[in-house]
Amino acid sequence: MKRVVITGAGTINALGFDVPATYAAMREGTCGIGPLDFQDVDRLAIKIGGQVQGYEAETYFNRQQLSLYDRFTQFTLLAARQALAQSGLEFHGELADRSGVILGNSGGGLTTQDENFRAVYEEGKNRVHPFVVPKLMNNAAASHVSMEFNLRGPTFTVSTACASSNHAMGQAYQMVRSGMAPAMITGGSEAMLCFGGVKAWEGLRVMSKKACRPFSATRNGMVQGEGAGVFVFEEYEHARARGADILAEIIGFAMSSDAADIVMPSKAGAARAISGALKDGQIAKERVSYINAHGTGTAANDKTECAAVADVFGAHADNLMISSTKSMHGHLIGGTGAVELLACLMALRDGVIAPTINYEEPDPECALDVVPNEAREAKVDVVMSNAFAFGGLNAVIALARP
Repeated sequence: MKRVVITGAGTINALGFDVPATYAAMREGTCGIGPLDFQDVDRLAIKIGGQVQGYEAETYFNRQQLSLYDRFTQFTLLAARQALAQSGLEFHGELADRSGVILGNSGGGLTTQDENFRAVYEEGKNRVHPFVVPKLMNNAAASHVSMEFNLRGPTFTVSTACASSNHAMGQAYQMVRSGMAPAMITGGSEAMLCFGGVKAWEGLRVMSKKACRPFSATRNGMVQGEGAGVFVFEEYEHARARGADILAEIIGFAMSSDAADIVMPSKAGAARAISGALKDGQIAKERVSYINAHGTGTAANDKTECAAVADVFGAHADNLMISSTKSMHGHLIGGTGAVELLACLMALRDGVIAPTINYEEPDPECALDVVPNEAREAKVDVVMSNAFAFGGLNAVIALARP
């Protein structure tokens, strides 16, 4: 098996338009959640979200491109450009033939769907743009990344609700580790913050009207976000031979299915994924210092996740730091694991643990060190990132300092 490292990272999200801005916001405990701004928002009960504010698509893409790129694809391409620029990789010949793209996404082009449903059903139009289907399909972002960077190897989209990005990154990791690909572009994106996207989530009655407060006894639901996180996963010797700056090493990954309930999480399923990642990487529990939690701010998730962590780590759970950055950037659904992996990189590279902000009151059923409200300096060697999705689908990834 090959060793796999990360040599590039890019993002756009409610905290910043790139990785340095996102790190700065996480260090400061900045809240990127605020009032939503789009058509018909006044008809919604939920009016807050982690929306990317001040974004002007025309700044980055021409008219022809915008006819093909939904908002989630735009975010993905911007993040991919950053990641590839940092990595310094260019794809030609055999490297291009064997390298590919695996991205996570749950909703596809919901903004495109919303606009066209409105045109047909509300405005009574009988025609839509000829590119509606290629614009809204879930694999659009992966395909456009492959075209822009000449990636001719395995390319596809993983759609497993809130675990999509972690599943995608896990698949990319396994491809590089097995020797199938020397490098993969991976991560995920989401852009559900439109009228139809928020209205659908309202129906679940799991949304907060005020703030995302993971692990706090005063929490009252999740808050949606949007954006993208994209990374370059590369075989270690390939990266070292070209003198690449190695951001982190991926050392373990595991998946599980609860096989229980379509929306209620299972402690046993989450625990199997966490312990599976430890086993996959042959990681002693005591080596893990920080976990970026799924931490949605719902009672069902927070209590179940804390119980699973306590079960897996036993007495060492008292020494773990576990935080949810969803409190700052919102829940990016299919893209959430990718943006949250940045908190893991920041912990490994800079020795800064991102906080769980908006924390007001301890919950006895979440009695772990959740790094409340303020970032913390700490030297860590191994970190993990959890993703537990509707459908009972779980994916956990482990990283180490190179």
